[in-house]
Amino acid sequence: MKNRKNLIIIALLIIIILTMVVGYSTFVTQLNVKGTAEITGEWNVRITNIETQYVSEGCDAGEPQYDNTNVTFYAKLVKPGDSITYLITIENSGNIDATLDSIIFKEQEDGSENIKFTTTGIAPILEAGNQTTLNVKVEYDPETSENPTIKTKTITGVIEYAQK
Repeated sequence: MKNRKNLIIIALLIIIILTMVVGYSTFVTQLNVKGTAEITGEWNVRITNIETQYVSEGCDAGEPQYDNTNVTFYAKLVKPGDSITYLITIENSGNIDATLDSIIFKEQEDGSENIKFTTTGIAPILEAGNQTTLNVKVEYDPETSENPTIKTKTITGVIEYAQK
């Protein structure tokens, strides 16, 4: 009789546990979340062209060269007042807008004081798919009245566009 009582108690405990498991599972839901992310932004701000816009008579603008991030020109000026103007095209071929972060032009310190560089243009915001231009004018100072001993000067410029 004691064994039978123990079996009944065990059977009742098993039934109670199974009832609890079934009851718990009806109130529990497992949710699954899956996701994939892809970067589709393309950053592509680059120099796409340089052309000579103006050359004083008798001067030589040479053949300006460029690649995606560099431009080089060599201007030969003859007399005071002569100038050459170059037009540099910068294009945003990507799909991310670019903001002008900095523009720094430095002239060679020990170069000729008679050669002047001026820059104008360039958009502060270069939207995706658009372009801007930078004018660089090289001029033999028209106020010069003497033949300079130093006859060359180099300009170095850095233009930085950033994602903003």
